[in-house]
Amino acid sequence: MTEQSRDRFRTAARAEQPDPVLLCLLAAAEHDPVLDPGDPGEPPGADTLLAACEAAFERHAAAVRIAVAERSPSGPEETAALLAAVLGGRERFHGRQSDYRRLESSLLPEVLRRRRGLPIMLSLVWMEVGRRAGLTVHGIALPGHFVVAVGGPSGGEEYVLADPFHGGRLLDPAGVEHLVAAAGYDFTPALLTPAQPLDIVLRVLGNIRAWAADRPEHARTQLWATELALLLPRHPAQLRLERAELLVRMGDFLGGSAEMDDYARILDAFDPDTAAKVRQEARAARHRLN
Repeated sequence: MTEQSRDRFRTAARAEQPDPVLLCLLAAAEHDPVLDPGDPGEPPGADTLLAACEAAFERHAAAVRIAVAERSPSGPEETAALLAAVLGGRERFHGRQSDYRRLESSLLPEVLRRRRGLPIMLSLVWMEVGRRAGLTVHGIALPGHFVVAVGGPSGGEEYVLADPFHGGRLLDPAGVEHLVAAAGYDFTPALLTPAQPLDIVLRVLGNIRAWAADRPEHARTQLWATELALLLPRHPAQLRLERAELLVRMGDFLGGSAEMDDYARILDAFDPDTAAKVRQEARAARHRLN
């Protein structure tokens, strides 16, 4: 991604109402941008990718609007069933366990193209299509498995939970508790709070980082996902150390060690023992120059 594209991501992340779809599309453009067919041989840019995804979202939203006009759903359960019929049924958006092993499952343009992806990405498709069709669809960040609420859990209105990863099947309370327990957590009503846009983006980038961390040959993918997460207004401070360690792994010993020293200075005030370990890691990186 060029510095101009990074600025675009940073600006979008700091908007008054950040758009998680735009941010995920800009992130995907860093990994595998689309060449503008009008400028063969020119460096790739994000605009062609954005336009193609915009058109795909609008096609799906148009199909949902037609279905709404034909069926006139009377409540959130019927609305969720309609979305499941269009997106999970006719359009075949769903996921499989094998999708967890594919980077494409976390890249929104690829999810739109393949109709396959991780739970959070398929939920993002439901949210955006629902918004464009005039429906209320919130993301619900359950531990380990993202789902959607069709209706208004934040305003007290009636709503139902649906699982886009499984084609939009409805979740009863027992099903939700099972998902939460499978991730090692106890269910609390607070878990049904609608996910904030930047939290969604941070979780998507975290999935990309985790995928790449298990595959050392993809350190560069982990690096760009980490760097984009660092551009978000709120992010874990430890991402700075992750970036520094990636730089060292990729051969930038001076750059990585300098960032480790900077991170150690942050830790000095509240965790001096860890700060000392980070400084030791920085020294070891510099010694690799000899």
